[in-house]
Formats: sequence, C-alpha cells, structure tokens
Amino acid sequence: MVKTTPMDNNGLFNFGTSNSYIKAATEVADIVIVETNEGVPRCLGGHSENIHISDVDYIVEAEKAPMIVVPKPKVSPEEVKMAELIIEEIRDGACLQLGIGGLPNTVGSLIAESDLKDLGMHSEMMCDAFMDLYDQGKITGRYKYTDRNKMIYTFAMGTPELYEFLDDNPVCASYPVDYTNTAEHIAGNDNMISINNALQVDLYGQVASEAIGDRHISGSGGQGDFVIGAAKSRGGKAFICLRSTRQDGDKTLSRIVPDVHGIVSVPRAWAFYVVTEYGKVCLKGKSSWGIAEDLISIAHPDFQDELVKAAEAKGIWRKSNKTV
Repeated sequence: MVKTTPMDNNGLFNFGTSNSYIKAATEVADIVIVETNEGVPRCLGGHSENIHISDVDYIVEAEKAPMIVVPKPKVSPEEVKMAELIIEEIRDGACLQLGIGGLPNTVGSLIAESDLKDLGMHSEMMCDAFMDLYDQGKITGRYKYTDRNKMIYTFAMGTPELYEFLDDNPVCASYPVDYTNTAEHIAGNDNMISINNALQVDLYGQVASEAIGDRHISGSGGQGDFVIGAAKSRGGKAFICLRSTRQDGDKTLSRIVPDVHGIVSVPRAWAFYVVTEYGKVCLKGKSSWGIAEDLISIAHPDFQDELVKAAEAKGIWRKSNKTV
C-alpha cells in the first residue's frame, strides 16, 4: 500500500517525493493498493516515478493531507566553520550531493552567497538547500555528463516550499535508488562533491554514521555509495563532517575516537576528507600513522593528548610524528 497523487488523464499515479524502491516493490507484490492524496506533489522523472492503473488492485481515496514537514535546522557556529572549509574545495561546475542534517543546508546557504556558478545536482536526497541554490541561479547542471540540466534525486524531505517547488517541475527528475546511488552513475559527473555527516571517526579512519554502540541513529543510507562515487569521479571529493565533541549527559566526549563504538558505515579504505570545526584533512594515500596524526590534529584540543596516547598504544604513533 503506497501513497500517491490522484490518477492523471493518462491513468498514472505518481509516487510523489519517494521514488526510491517503491516501483520495484509494486512489481513483486501480490496485491497493490494506492492511497491517493491531493497533498502529494507530482514529481517528474527520471523513471519509475509512476504506476499505471492497470497494475493497481485497489484505490483508497484519502482526504487531502499535508506532507511531513522537516523545517530547516538551526545553524550552529561549528557548522558554519565546517561549511566554510568545504566551500574552499568546490569549483565552478561541480556536481553536489548533500546528506541529511544541518550542515548540508548550511553549505547550501553559504554557496548561495558565494561566487560559485553552474553547479549540478546528483543526490539521494532533495532538500531545501538545493531549491535555494536553484532559485539563486547557482544550479544549472550545464556541465553534468549524466542528466544534463536536471536536478537528480530519489526522495525529498523538507518544507512546504520545497514540495511546491517539486510539483510538476521539469527541472527536477526523480529516479529509483538503484540509479541515483550506483557509484558509476555518481562518478559519471566530474568534480562530484559529496557532503555527509558522521557520528564518530576513529584513529584508523573508519567512519560510523549509523549508531553509537547499540544506540541506532540512522540506517545505512547512501553515504557509502556517494563516498565511493565521489572518489571515482574525476576531480571528485567526499567530505565526512562532524563536530569535534558530543554530549552524553553531563559529559563531553570526543567524536574522534580510538575505536568506533558501533557499526562502521565507511571503511578506512574509502575515507577521503574529514572535517571538524578545527580543520579538514585528506586521508587518501596516507599511512596508518599519517591518518592518526591528521585526525588528532582536527580533534578538540582538550582530547588531543589522550588520543596521542591511544595511538601510541596501538602502535600507530611514532617519535617522528609531530607533537600535537
């Protein structure tokens, strides 16, 4: 049972803001029920964004109801600093992917105020930041190799203004997730810029973005897909961003840790740029000693000494390493 727009004159129900895996699910289901809602925006494709009435078993006509609203998150000073560090790495004509959270929207806002131009979009998620960039004339898609001039995504979450922007907008193209998140499609665009949040990064360069210990925060999502895709892209860069500390009750803890506590979302072999409010480091091609040194350099100063001791205990800190 899936939420759709009312049927159009061609007998098609549109999946709205969530293309993702919905069409694939209907193709293997024994019974398909669509729940129509006039509040769902008609999101153009792409492909697989519709289902024909001949493939539907039952129709439920629901009252018009608004979409789930995700307000623009408040911007923190730490996120502004990280956004400024990332924007230094973006060039005209780059293609953007923005993950969930405050930082991507902050990056989008700062790009809108910058001199960057002719940017593209190929993202798992469509958020308000992309709409703002388009309205400011920053996104044109002129230099994309795949889906030129189109804003590509598989699902959208944001404000009512975003849903209004998407409705019947031919500039935006909704695709299933096996198109948007395939590394080859991502890497098909030069200068691919992937920007995602994380919960922890350990001294080996392993990234945890889903859980801390047994506490799950999120699913796997497309972070790993876009990190790999950006790394394969000519001129591409993938940024993993996190505040240097987090609060656990009254305790302040470092997010740069000796070992990740929980699920590894991005293995150390694919870690690219890591950014905190204290700086950015590129881990590609670095030794274990180099990775540890770089990550400690952008950890909160209050935790750097104990991270050095942890690195020494692991045998990944030598006398030749710099003193933090």
